[in-house]
Amino acid sequence: MKVRNARNWGPRGLRRWCLAAGALAVASAIRLALHPLLGPMHPATTFCIAAALVEYYLGLGPALTVMVFGLGIADYMFVPPYSNITYIDGRDLVLLVSYPLLTLIVITLIERLRREESRAQLIASVAQSRYEMLLRHDNERALARRAIDETRRLLRHLAQYHDGFILIKGLEHNAAQRAGTKASGAAELPQAAEIAPGPLFDALHPDDVQRLSNALWPGHHRVRLRSDEHEHEFRLTNCSCERFTTHAGDFLVLRTEH
Repeated sequence: MKVRNARNWGPRGLRRWCLAAGALAVASAIRLALHPLLGPMHPATTFCIAAALVEYYLGLGPALTVMVFGLGIADYMFVPPYSNITYIDGRDLVLLVSYPLLTLIVITLIERLRREESRAQLIASVAQSRYEMLLRHDNERALARRAIDETRRLLRHLAQYHDGFILIKGLEHNAAQRAGTKASGAAELPQAAEIAPGPLFDALHPDDVQRLSNALWPGHHRVRLRSDEHEHEFRLTNCSCERFTTHAGDFLVLRTEH
């Protein structure tokens, strides 16, 4: 996989150039402090190390800048005759050839490794994003499959308990938060968006109709149904309420218990 942004792994802005200038100053100070001990030996070693560190942390541009300025400082201050740029001898030529060559090899290797590291990180980020997308799609498919299964269960439920079916209550997903706690321990569900009556809905006591319209939750209920023998008499009936989550929304189905 080709990743074009791998070459842009280094930081951006003025700060990296300030850090590179600081690294060059520190390398100069260290070599100057060691000059009484080393004399003309290894005049550019500290600058090579500084260029390698700058390459690792700041990128190719600052590293090349440190290398070029380090070459000039080393040749001017630490190669005899000191502080003289008009005289060039064999030691100057050795420095002009060996130091850039060695430093460029080190910088090139570090740059290659850093680009490969950046490429691996970018590929890992893309892979992570695609993995999360696959997980979301799998979750959506699982939810859709569950909604279809719940719809089928709802249809089978209605067909099986058609004679004892009282009502279906649709729930609003954007309604207020659940409030209150029933004796059964279940929280009250959101307000109904719509109530669909069943065969026994007309036999339900008006007070129970009002109560169930405002507070209906999955579980067992006791309602008053009109007696078949006496129109104005009501009998207590045990009922069961089940919740179904379908692709069209959530529904509560209230039916009598047989």
